[in-house]
Amino acid sequence: MIHGVGTDVCDLRRIRVSLQRHGERFARKILCDTELAVWKSRSSRWPERGVRYLATRFSAKEAFSKAVGLGLRLPMTWRECEIANLPGGKPVIVLHGGLKQWFEAQGLTAHVSVTDESDYAATFVVVEKKAVP
Repeated sequence: MIHGVGTDVCDLRRIRVSLQRHGERFARKILCDTELAVWKSRSSRWPERGVRYLATRFSAKEAFSKAVGLGLRLPMTWRECEIANLPGGKPVIVLHGGLKQWFEAQGLTAHVSVTDESDYAATFVVVEKKAVP
């Protein structure tokens, strides 16, 4: 059963301006440690790739927060919601700490799709309530 649907479109120019204004501090606010390492690696090779990576993670976390119905209030936090990729590239949501505990206690599961194109990153998240046998 569908619990919630969330979508978000993020303007890459906005992310670029925030990075110019706040530097790595902005990325540290949005990304968990694992994501931060990926962002640094991508940014060092090609700064635009880093901007796109950060924008897709920002967008995915926004969409997830909408799909679960919390917005950005506890237990939802930027850093406890990780957007990772399976070896084939498929994006997945990995939760940590109190957000993970809350999500599992609700019997929820999430699916995410992320894309970026020229000036925008977009995400679609579907959260399901696990069927009770």
